[in-house]
Amino acid sequence: MSGLKPTRFEGVYFHVEDDGERLATRNLTPGVAILGEKLVKHGKDEFRLWSPYRSKLSAAILKGLERLPIGEGSLVLYLGAASGTTASYISDIVGERGAVFCVEFAPRPMKELLRVCELRQNMVPLLADARRPESYAHLVTEVDFLYQDVAQPNQGEIFCSNARAYLREGGSGLLMVKSRSVDVSRKPEEVFREEVDLLSRRGLRVEQTVLLQPFDKDHIAIAAGL
Repeated sequence: MSGLKPTRFEGVYFHVEDDGERLATRNLTPGVAILGEKLVKHGKDEFRLWSPYRSKLSAAILKGLERLPIGEGSLVLYLGAASGTTASYISDIVGERGAVFCVEFAPRPMKELLRVCELRQNMVPLLADARRPESYAHLVTEVDFLYQDVAQPNQGEIFCSNARAYLREGGSGLLMVKSRSVDVSRKPEEVFREEVDLLSRRGLRVEQTVLLQPFDKDHIAIAAGL
């Protein structure tokens, strides 16, 4: 028998079935799936199941993320939004009073991101380079939360520069580090340690690190803020 129960995070739930529990968010656009995810009903509301194999944020939550300080009305800057899968779940969480500024550099995934943003008025697509945060200063406000999933060698530097530019004092964020994008020749543990040290040296408060295996190999989530 199916049911719904809250997690420790606002706007994130467990959809419960006989074969286990799956993360879910309340669908901001009922009847519309973004990339073929399963839609389920609980009372009058519809929820979207959230796979950890298609979203690093879902994986981080299931692997023990301690804080996700966003909720109804939050403002989020998302770097590396790609086709908008994870960004759409954040869109569900922040709701109509919130906003997700979605920065993507590659034209091909941007086409899919535009389709998602057309369906969701709280998602703002920005074709821009996250390495140059000043290039979208006229479009992005101060935000409560910074989320980054950018496959670049200087991932930590990008996170720090955007945090200084847009994250409100006391705000925080999540940096998804792919070790092979930083240096394919070195052990992932060494890369992760250096990225954590970089954030600390740049004045950010590192709160937690979460390995994302088995959902994403050689990936870690770093929670940090101002």
